[in-house]
Amino acid sequence: MSLATEELTTTETDTVQALVRLLRGRSADEIRQRMYDNPPGSTWWAACKTELDLRNSERMASAMVDTSHVLDKLRSATDHLDELTERAVQTTNEVAEVVQQVREAGRRMEIATYVILGVAILQLFYVAYQFSSKHP
Repeated sequence: MSLATEELTTTETDTVQALVRLLRGRSADEIRQRMYDNPPGSTWWAACKTELDLRNSERMASAMVDTSHVLDKLRSATDHLDELTERAVQTTNEVAEVVQQVREAGRRMEIATYVILGVAILQLFYVAYQFSSKHP
């Protein structure tokens, strides 16, 4: 009897359900071995297949829930990284502006230094001129 082509009778269905309940506490390896020991379509084979399918479905559902949690955490982490990136870009732009202002201030300071040196040299020449004109 093949499950694909024939449906189980009510008695067989009840038997399969009872066997599934019996298999609930058994290991997956034991269930697989029992399944391989019985011909396809038998009540034991159907019960073993049903139990393995149930376990796989439970694992799949659990994995989907875990995946959903991980995706939520990834989404949250991505949002946080976006915020940090925006802050980093803003800070970098502010630092670049400060560096530009320092550069401009440095240029002004250089010009002021040349002016001060020029004035100092002129004052030295003026003092030398005053001194030389009084002491011929």
